[in-house]
Amino acid sequence: MSNQVIIVNSQDMKKVINHYMSSKVVRNAPGVVFAAKLPDTSITAYKSGKVLFQGAGSEREAARWGTAEVKAGSAAVKTKGDLLPDRLAQLSVLGSDETGTGDFFGPVTVAACFVRANQIELVRELGVKDSKMLTDDLMRKIAPDLQEALIYSVLTLENEKYNDVQASGWSQGKIKALLHNQALKHVLRKMDGEKPDYILIDQFAERGIYYNHIKAESEIVRENVLFSTKAEGLHMSVAAASIIARVAFLEEMDRLSGIAGMTLPKGAGPRVDEVAAKILLKSGEDTLKSLTKWHFANAGKAKNLAARKRR
Repeated sequence: MSNQVIIVNSQDMKKVINHYMSSKVVRNAPGVVFAAKLPDTSITAYKSGKVLFQGAGSEREAARWGTAEVKAGSAAVKTKGDLLPDRLAQLSVLGSDETGTGDFFGPVTVAACFVRANQIELVRELGVKDSKMLTDDLMRKIAPDLQEALIYSVLTLENEKYNDVQASGWSQGKIKALLHNQALKHVLRKMDGEKPDYILIDQFAERGIYYNHIKAESEIVRENVLFSTKAEGLHMSVAAASIIARVAFLEEMDRLSGIAGMTLPKGAGPRVDEVAAKILLKSGEDTLKSLTKWHFANAGKAKNLAARKRR
């Protein structure tokens, strides 16, 4: 589907709305102030001043009002992975991403999210961009709107289960691959036969290694799958999945902080060791283990800190 986006001031926005008023339709989506439907073009106007034209007549209608906004394509993002198709950022894509893998406290979370071509501008209006550029508080605000508007799946692997499978010999790469495959399967089932143009996985392993990790699974997602680093900058679907995964991680951290009786820090630095030592002294090793990824070096550092404090 052809897409054109223009930016207009408030005065021109009134002109756009008046021009298409006879073709007005109801579109109850966040940020939308007006929508219209022509035989060959859909028009959606947003609070930000952007107007999205979609369909065969999009170039014609956009040309009435101004110059189309130029968006950076995938070529502007330096990535490693598969050779990506042209105009990937404008296609209907199912994307997946994970978070929490480098944090001693808290779970690993993986999310998959489907963004149709005609939803890309809506997702952008909701505030989605590279999640690394967003604060945790802002992501908490954005995530509910994304979950309402999009087809998604989010998986949270709690620490006790993570520690069990890791102790049985599973690498973190295998754990992530299994979660990505499962989240993608869930979304594809929810799509009721609709197929994405592509599936884009934020790459954490080479294609062959990824599929070797999940080779024993009864159902493996393979069709039109692409792998790329920095995928959250290549398509809104991965950026949205990244935000949903991050908020699931934060919510589980909130729950675990309640159990610990103190705010659990993120990451794996010295502050993490200090808090872990406090929990060890207060509640014991079993409690600390249930809150953490026990194979991290932080576990040993926390034990050493706790031992020194006991002396």
